Amino acid sequence: MKKDKEKEEIIEESKEEKECGDELSAEEALSKKISELEEEIKTLKEDELRYRAETENYRKRLLKDKEVAVKFANESLIKDLLDPLDNFSRALDAANKSEDFKALKDGIGMVESQMLGILKTNWGLEVIEAEDKPFNPEEMEAYAVQDKEGIDEERVISVFQTGYKLHGKVIRSAKVMVGKPVKS
Repeated sequence: MKKDKEKEEIIEESKEEKECGDELSAEEALSKKISELEEEIKTLKEDELRYRAETENYRKRLLKDKEVAVKFANESLIKDLLDPLDNFSRALDAANKSEDFKALKDGIGMVESQMLGILKTNWGLEVIEAEDKPFNPEEMEAYAVQDKEGIDEERVISVFQTGYKLHGKVIRSAKVMVGKPVKS
């Protein structure tokens, strides 16, 4: 019996040691898992910071590109208008030398035609033709109204300021005097 009791004690001690060993290995495994998760968290935080920095740099680059684009958006328009500007200078020089009013008038008329042609062809600018046309409130602004005989509808009888459309959209209404039919 004594031997059985000793045997049981040895088995019991062995079980306790084994349980202690299991606890130790469980603690080691848990500690290892915690270390792995902490390392993963550290990596994720670094990735998040890097992502935020890249996003901020991208946003700044977009803003800078937009500023440059806005700053030089009219570069082509300005280049197109340089030739007519030079022609205005030439017309003024010629007028100063010759004092020929007709030549000056013709020169300025040619420059105006050149400018309007460039603006229409390259930029989509159109003149709103208003003189002696039916009054159109979508394109024209009546600055004055005058009774007029011999017309059956409201018509433009005088243009104070030319109107313009850009790609079909009115960007400045024509300022006009409207003739109103006289009612009998």
